[in-house]
Amino acid sequence: MSSPLTDATHTLSASSLNDVTPRQRLENVLDKLPTAGSQLAQAESNNAVTSPAALTEPLQRINEVMSQRGLEFDLSEESSRVITRVVDRESGEVIRQIPAEEILRIAERLNELQGGLVDLTA
Repeated sequence: MSSPLTDATHTLSASSLNDVTPRQRLENVLDKLPTAGSQLAQAESNNAVTSPAALTEPLQRINEVMSQRGLEFDLSEESSRVITRVVDRESGEVIRQIPAEEILRIAERLNELQGGLVDLTA
């Protein structure tokens, strides 16, 4: 499978890589990547809105692989956000959660209050 990054890095010849500094190599690769207004970027932005149901199966596959490393990924039911947890493999205790539980509760409350902060009557 081809991607813009692999295309950009493979188009550089080996001899040209020896004559440039690492910074120049990086700039060469970045110059070959698609810009924000390119067709590839527009196609990716059209697919940016994904339903929670479409994320469930990929998250399960990721969890199967990453559970050996102590990482879990979950989809929040309220906000449809992906939650990442670092878990102790032996005890099952959650070491760290991103975003934190408190942040998820604050975001939920802000969604409930949305529109209630401004009084339209004068």
